[in-house]
Amino acid sequence: MKKNIALIGMMGCGKTTTAKELGKIAEGYKAIDLDEEIEKSTGKKISDIFLKFGEPHFRMLETEKIKSFLKKEKIILSLGGGAFENAENRELILKECTVIYLKTSADTIYDRIKNETHRPLLRKNFSKSRIQDIIKLREKNYEKADITVVTDNKSPKETAQEILRTIK
Repeated sequence: MKKNIALIGMMGCGKTTTAKELGKIAEGYKAIDLDEEIEKSTGKKISDIFLKFGEPHFRMLETEKIKSFLKKEKIILSLGGGAFENAENRELILKECTVIYLKTSADTIYDRIKNETHRPLLRKNFSKSRIQDIIKLREKNYEKADITVVTDNKSPKETAQEILRTIK
C-alpha cells in the first residue's frame, strides 16, 4: 500500500464523511478534507471563491494544497469532485496514494444533496440528469483509481470498513 489514501468521486458520494470514518479505524491515519483546508487557508467558502475568483483560481489553490499534503504520510485525503480531473493532480495522487473511487449513482447523489446550497457546479440546472452528465464527463478519470467502491445503500462507516478490508 502507498503511504497515503485518496478518496475521489462526485460531490455527494460521501468522501468527507467516509474519510472521517476511515480515519477512526485505519491505525495512524488522519483524515483531511481538501475543500475544508482551502476554506481555512483562504478564509472563504468554496462557493465564494468560485463566484469571486472563478474556477481556474480555485483549481490553482486546490493543486497547491494537494502538493503540500502529499508531502506527508498516513493521510486520508478527501478530494473535491473535480480535483482528479486535473492531469497534474491526478498524476501526483496516483503516484503517492492508494486511490479509492467512491462510485455513486446520480439518483443517490441527488437524494443526498438536493437540499444543499453550497455546491458551485449545481447552482444552475440542478437535476439528476445534470449530475449524470457530470459523472459521464469525469468517469474516465475516476476509473483510473486503484480501487472502486460502490456507495449506494451503504453508510459511510460501511464504506470505510469495505475500503479497509480491500486495502489490507
